[in-house]
Amino acid sequence: MKRSTLQILLSVVFVALVFTACKVSYSFTGASIAPNVKTFSVYYFPNRAKLVNPNLSQLLTQGPDGLENKLIKQTSLNQIKENGDLEFSGQITEYDVKPMNISTGDLATQNRLTISIKAKYTNNKDHEQDWEKTFTEYEDFDSNRSLSDAEDALVTEIIKKLADDIFNASVANW
Repeated sequence: MKRSTLQILLSVVFVALVFTACKVSYSFTGASIAPNVKTFSVYYFPNRAKLVNPNLSQLLTQGPDGLENKLIKQTSLNQIKENGDLEFSGQITEYDVKPMNISTGDLATQNRLTISIKAKYTNNKDHEQDWEKTFTEYEDFDSNRSLSDAEDALVTEIIKKLADDIFNASVANW
């Protein structure tokens, strides 16, 4: 009997050692961050679009729904100005309004605001995870409203989507 108790005890210790030897940090937010990654840096995304919203770069980078705040709220990483373990940079490449849902008489019933960004992600702890991608998101609005009336709400929603896209492609590994 003592021998089987000793075997069970050794088995439990062995299993515990195996499971603690392999460690990747997971969170309830979907982030999958290696334990050696401690910091991040988000660089300003300049606006290179033909049509320019003067607040867009600031909102995307540092706004309440922007990339910096997404990383602060949903990871345990520390933000630093430069040379973080994870670095995010890029530029806004498109800010455009187009008519949608053309009805009788060639009139648009809706318009679509589209924002595209070219983003670069650098993982200074594992460069195999680095990437450069273009992300595009949009929101539709009634053609009876002017862009200036709808713009603030539309931009807020699109920025949330773009920050989610970058987050998911980088630290959530989707």
